[in-house]
Amino acid sequence: MHFLPTARSLLAPCRQRACTRPPAFGFLPALTLLPLLGLALAQPTAARAADNAAPKPATVSPAADPGLPFVYTQWEQLTTKEGLPNDHIFALKADPARDCVWIGTEDGLARFDKKTGKITSWKEKDGLPWRVVTAIEIDQKTGDVWLGLFGGGLARFSAGRFDHFNQMNSGLVNDVVYAITTEGDHIWCATTAGASRYNLKTDKWDIFTEKNAPMEEIWNYNISANEKEGKVHLAVWGSGVLEYNIKTENWKAYLDPDGEMEIDLYRDDGNVHVIVTGANYLEKTLWISSYFGCARYDGRHWRGYFDHDSGLPSNFNNNIRARSAQECWFAGDKGVGACMDAATDTWVSYTSDGKNRTGKAVIKRGAEVLKVVDTGYSIPQNFIICVEFDGTDVWVGTSKGVGRGLGAGYYPRVRPVETPAAPAPAPAK
Repeated sequence: MHFLPTARSLLAPCRQRACTRPPAFGFLPALTLLPLLGLALAQPTAARAADNAAPKPATVSPAADPGLPFVYTQWEQLTTKEGLPNDHIFALKADPARDCVWIGTEDGLARFDKKTGKITSWKEKDGLPWRVVTAIEIDQKTGDVWLGLFGGGLARFSAGRFDHFNQMNSGLVNDVVYAITTEGDHIWCATTAGASRYNLKTDKWDIFTEKNAPMEEIWNYNISANEKEGKVHLAVWGSGVLEYNIKTENWKAYLDPDGEMEIDLYRDDGNVHVIVTGANYLEKTLWISSYFGCARYDGRHWRGYFDHDSGLPSNFNNNIRARSAQECWFAGDKGVGACMDAATDTWVSYTSDGKNRTGKAVIKRGAEVLKVVDTGYSIPQNFIICVEFDGTDVWVGTSKGVGRGLGAGYYPRVRPVETPAAPAPAPAK
């Protein structure tokens, strides 16, 4: 049984329709993007005990040891000192065709040119329709860059021009856009009042709310699409994960089976909580992040992950990025936790000390610490909002800039540790 922070009093207002209305948008101070950030202050009792306890040594015998994962030890940082328009990072998107990475901040859009290292930025004075960029997606057919704007709707950046879509001139259900994804000829938007789907060919909009989708709450916090599998997944704050079948147009909900807000009553029985912040479906495997832990579902078996029994630095997770059915990175409020090999429950968690410019990676198998690696200064700050992969590199967006982990020598999953050969015995005299 896993105890979770008391949330009934916090969630009670959200049972009313008024909770699903977008918050009034004015100046967005640092770290106020995420709803009910105060939930992070409460930690599971078991997790507190685990945090206070000394790390347990690994007990896996050498013969049974499956090996260790790749650890990122070479890092670069991007902040306003390097040319970013703002240090509060909300979105990252790799663009291999242009050999760049797009960065969404609290005050503008930026593009990092990997060849030259130059950063180009756009603010409202440059035509950006809204200052806060919370989501970035690239249409692989056209190369257009789509932007989700926190309070400003949706924007398309094409040929140096911004086209603006909002509630007043389109079928966008709400102007607070948390996430976007592409699927076929469609652009999907997750907003604070439901989801919208825009058909680029027909110029038609579809809206999904509690009226035509199984949403107990309509605060759509994240969205991802897997065209190969024909599925779109919505992470809904208060309604779990909703899976949309593109072919049949039917919905399937992944809720917390025990229905308890304060505790995870039965281990590995399903989604750990209905307050979901991210969902990625890759290689027939669903990864889920929430403010109360994370989960993985391979189509047959569920596995829940918490900070006291895995490599998660915290149960409070803002976002998610899966690389495969075995590897997924979780953006937490105390660092980034990467499940590097689900089959062996092997993790690497990255944290840093920005003041002293130091960092470390803790390798775990379950709750057992296998090794602590000095990475040097890695992620700029431990409050993580987004993660993106660019080939073997990993990009981490934080509340104080971007960390880029260089993946030279990267390998998936785990590898046996090579043991130095014993020296040959000295020749007999």
